[in-house]
Amino acid sequence: MTIVNNPRPAFSSAEARELLRAHFGIEGELTSLPSERDQNFRVETADGRGFTFKIMNAAEPLSAIEFQTALLRHLEGCDPDLAVPRIVHTTGGQDYALIDGADGRYAVRLVTYLAGCPLAEQTKTPEILHGTGRLLGRLDRALASFGHPGAHRSFDWEIRTAPLSRARLHAVADPEQRRLVESALDIYDSRVAPLLKHLRCGVIHNDANDWNVLVADGRVNGLIDFGDAVHSPIVAELAVACTYAMLDEASPIETAARIVAGYHAEYPLQDAEFTVILHLIMARLAISVTMSAARRLGAAQDPYLFVSEKPAWDLLRKLSVIDHRIATGILRQACGLEAAPGARRIREWLSANRRNLAPLMRPHPARQAKHVLNLGSLDEPLAAASAAQDNDGAERAYAELVREHGFTLGLGPWGERRIIYTAPFFESVLAEGKRRNVHLGLDIFAPAGTEMFTPLAATVVATTINPDPQDYGGLILLEHEPEPGLRFWTLWGHLDHASARERRIGERLEAGALVARLGDYAENGGWVPHIHLQLITVPYEDLSIIPGVGEEAFVPVWEDLYPRPYDFAGLISEAFERSGRTREELIEKRRERLGRNVSMSYRTPLKMVRGEGVWLIDDAGRAYLDCYNNVAHLGHCHPNVVQAIARQAALLNTNTRYLHDTIIDYTDRLAQSLPKELDTFFIVCTGSEANDLALRMARTFTGRNDMLVLDWAYHGHTQALIDISPYKYKRKGGRGRPSFTHELPIPEVYRAPIVGTPEEIGHYYAEEAGRLISGLPSGHAPAAFIAETIPSVAGQVFLPPGYLKSVYASVRAAGGVVIADEVQVGLGRVGDSMWAFEEHGVVPDIVTMGKPIGNGHPLAVVAVRREIAEAFANGMEYFNTFGGNPVSCAAGLAVLETLEQENLLANASEQGAYLLDGMKRLQEKYPAIGDVRGRGLFLGIEIVRDRATKEHAGDPASRISNRAKELGVLMGTDGPHDNVIKLRPPMIFKREHADLLIQILDRSMADVLQ
Repeated sequence: MTIVNNPRPAFSSAEARELLRAHFGIEGELTSLPSERDQNFRVETADGRGFTFKIMNAAEPLSAIEFQTALLRHLEGCDPDLAVPRIVHTTGGQDYALIDGADGRYAVRLVTYLAGCPLAEQTKTPEILHGTGRLLGRLDRALASFGHPGAHRSFDWEIRTAPLSRARLHAVADPEQRRLVESALDIYDSRVAPLLKHLRCGVIHNDANDWNVLVADGRVNGLIDFGDAVHSPIVAELAVACTYAMLDEASPIETAARIVAGYHAEYPLQDAEFTVILHLIMARLAISVTMSAARRLGAAQDPYLFVSEKPAWDLLRKLSVIDHRIATGILRQACGLEAAPGARRIREWLSANRRNLAPLMRPHPARQAKHVLNLGSLDEPLAAASAAQDNDGAERAYAELVREHGFTLGLGPWGERRIIYTAPFFESVLAEGKRRNVHLGLDIFAPAGTEMFTPLAATVVATTINPDPQDYGGLILLEHEPEPGLRFWTLWGHLDHASARERRIGERLEAGALVARLGDYAENGGWVPHIHLQLITVPYEDLSIIPGVGEEAFVPVWEDLYPRPYDFAGLISEAFERSGRTREELIEKRRERLGRNVSMSYRTPLKMVRGEGVWLIDDAGRAYLDCYNNVAHLGHCHPNVVQAIARQAALLNTNTRYLHDTIIDYTDRLAQSLPKELDTFFIVCTGSEANDLALRMARTFTGRNDMLVLDWAYHGHTQALIDISPYKYKRKGGRGRPSFTHELPIPEVYRAPIVGTPEEIGHYYAEEAGRLISGLPSGHAPAAFIAETIPSVAGQVFLPPGYLKSVYASVRAAGGVVIADEVQVGLGRVGDSMWAFEEHGVVPDIVTMGKPIGNGHPLAVVAVRREIAEAFANGMEYFNTFGGNPVSCAAGLAVLETLEQENLLANASEQGAYLLDGMKRLQEKYPAIGDVRGRGLFLGIEIVRDRATKEHAGDPASRISNRAKELGVLMGTDGPHDNVIKLRPPMIFKREHADLLIQILDRSMADVLQ
């Protein structure tokens, strides 16, 4: 006979009253209290004191009684304020007394009475559930330092005896119920038993059922009845408490989560403990229902023993269909932890490596025009047709959206609350009466048959076909481990059936390998063709149970278990949610707030929200290959420059009146790249400032005012520079050429008035320039000759060999200085040299630089011969508030270091030559291409109406540029007739980018010219 099935004591109230008086000297009114195996009475004395009088089961070993006594004494000393009963001594000063009865010897104990009602009689509010957990956590923390031989006992209610429940299965008559118990015990054997040696053990209460938890004034007020206390896995404390609290609850996991959160706040759980909580709850239920069945078989009549039998079966049935990964995630998240350990690391890795992943599809989804679909309202025709499983209606609605918004990819975002999931299997198993409606993946809508590729190397874990309406159709699960210990999985759904059959379990796929093709309505569950792509941070053996849709109550859990796969797909958040003003609003606001002559690019202006390397990204998340904005010399937001700016800005930013190292570090490094004659530097903020300052220096040094410039030159936006920029003063709004500005013909090889070699053409233009210089009127001798080494706005004109050397000589002979404007073409863009003037074998007197040298940060420099700088120091102070500040210098230094570290000059040469070859092939294909020219990553394509006459064709050039923009590549036009397509890609341009540029040029020209 064991304590579990030994009859309870059956003393009358009168007998109990006499025992209480005889052994404890206390008299009062006794009220019977429910108990499974002992006999309990509430005692109320005349003076208002309250006690609980317990007559223990005759089968209770003395060691167990002494253990419980020691436990309560330990708690009294360790945590005096803990809301548990306190032992009242016998009249002889003992902790308990032994009495003889008709059926054996019994121990009797008196403890203080805790006020309150049992939780069983109260509403289980979130506060009470959390308080229950806190009380148990505090209790177990106090018991962590307690041990006793009596705690180590064989006991049917101790969780590790769960496998013994199989011996009671014969008492479970219903086959379904028997299967439920067998499943729970199988789970215990396979998932809990192997972990037992890793779980913390200690003494626990082991019976925090809702009759033993007391509540008063809406809060937990105490815990009673330590009769089941035992040495056990500590987490079993929670499993027992949760088991009882979850009975009859509509959302039992949420109920458990509140208790677990309270417990964790007092006594933090370990990862292994979280993983077994659900399994232990089911094991406790298996013990309970088989115990009840065995007793019922034995004709036991005590209703106390069966009070929770039906709710227990109901709960076991509910829990049997809940994914333990989800349950564990809910419990962890309630405690403020990641729902899946390592989920944050996975998200961070994908975010940091998004730009390095292979394309998910071709073209890359980031490059395609996208539109976010609304599947959350029946007012949307596509959503209504999808919910009704009306394939024809859905097809029509989707086609109409494409026509209206002009996109190639439809997007269904993660987390969207949808109304389209009407099939029965979308009913929630976590909460009664709820449906799953939160989308847990990314949907990309594209034509059936579209090929999908894995962005990362992968192993095929599982494949299947789920043919039911509104299911997945073809389905594939891949595992990824991009670095040791970083594992996650991706689910690919709505595929054609052949794709699912083609993949083999264990098959290795390299990054960029084909995974599958999109299925049509007949194969993909009856949806508009799309991929459901889902990221998963916990392992699954059976991919068919992975939920693609979840309950709204658990969105924070889904964010860890099934994070947004946007980075994996190569998409940014702007593709799904636009911020700020619309393009139309911005255009209108610009009209209100900005000057009318602040221009915009393209017929349909773009709103850019992000730059990444060679890409500019608009407000709809579309990435454009940037082959135009040469300011981002190293690519947009190069991390080296960003970090340098942030680091210095957090330390110091001031002006040059104070000493700081950065300006010297920068100019020392810059001097290493220049001829030794250019040894003095002035740091300014813009190319216009640099050129303006160069003019002042030249005029001060020579005492002259007149300037020599190339026709159609542009050097900046100050009035002094507009006066020497034919590109400005000759055009609309200009006031014509000032008398002190003298133009030299632009030395174009392509449009030269003579036929000859480049050297002969250069000699021709140089002689003409010499004649013009020598023929200047008296009093108009030049202060300086300023020229872009490769005139840009003139149409990417490459000066012929010998020209610059000869003109420099003529200018110097006339007493002037020579200024090389390298604002656009310097800093390695030409590839073979750091500065474009080096290719001509000349050394200017002054070099100006800007645009690229700060990679987008406002930074410009004047490098000048010492004697000119000395002449400029004529007593008038030169001060520039922001020029030379530490942050700007740090940015410039980072640019120089990166050029060297990443060997970008060699890259410019290599990619530039490759592009030039590609452009020449296009020239063979399109007669409208009159000339292609370039050096490094500074290139031009001249469009003409007739190759023989070389008539300028500005309109086709503009249309080619705009068409390329529509296809995702940014370029511009320049030249006096805007007929030269200007290409200035970042120095980090790779072969894949060059191929894309040539491909888009080809397609744009075909669309415009043919």
